[in-house]
Amino acid sequence: MTFAASKGVSLFIPEVYDIVWSLIILVVVAVFFYKFFMPKFNAIFDERAEKIEGNIAKAEKAKNDADEAKKKYEDQLNHARVDASKITDNARSEATKIISDAHTRADKEAEQITANAQRSITSQQQQAMVSLKSQVGELATALAGKILGSELQDTDVQSDMLDNMIGDLDKKTGNGQ
Repeated sequence: MTFAASKGVSLFIPEVYDIVWSLIILVVVAVFFYKFFMPKFNAIFDERAEKIEGNIAKAEKAKNDADEAKKKYEDQLNHARVDASKITDNARSEATKIISDAHTRADKEAEQITANAQRSITSQQQQAMVSLKSQVGELATALAGKILGSELQDTDVQSDMLDNMIGDLDKKTGNGQ
């Protein structure tokens, strides 16, 4: 222990030639490392940086493409909504038009049916009047014959009498037929 005590702290300090040779070896290793290993490390780092940048660029491009696709989808969706709204409006107006046409046709058919019924009623009324006039004439002739005491045999006289009676009836009823 005396040796260690005599040397003290200098025991941990290397000799100058050890420091010089260590520095020379360190410089040689550093130059060797700088010349041969650093370019390979730099190439690998550059390659990785390019891959990372390429992946980032791909990711950005994919994001932009996705944003464009989303925008196109939203535009198409909005366009589809507008088209659906137009189709719905057109369908409503078409339905209104169809209903209106059906009402118009129904009204016309009802008017036609009413007019046909009115004509039929008028025709039947005229037929009834003609039939009634002829029956009234026959009854009047028969009655006149009984009143006069004999039947009116002459058809011309019967006919004239019937015509006069029917004319009087028409004047009284106001039909003029």
